[in-house]
Amino acid sequence: MSEQVMNTPVGKVTNYYAKINVAVIELSAPLKKGDEIAIKGATTEFTQTVESMQIEREDIESAQSGQAIGLKVKERVRIGDTVYRI
Repeated sequence: MSEQVMNTPVGKVTNYYAKINVAVIELSAPLKKGDEIAIKGATTEFTQTVESMQIEREDIESAQSGQAIGLKVKERVRIGDTVYRI
């Protein structure tokens, strides 16, 4: 990932549900389906496309700063990891 430029931090991981591979992310910037993101932390580093987001178990297309979303992730994440739009 070092060759890619991580642009805007869009949020932080506040919880993670391993059985369903869902991270709860507190957003500090808007995020929408189709966005490319990178999740980075002390032992976490991967990129993915946002394919599934929910608020209160309802599927959503986009979310705004200040909202907490459930995001399907392809790898394990940890509380405190930062989410970037790339």
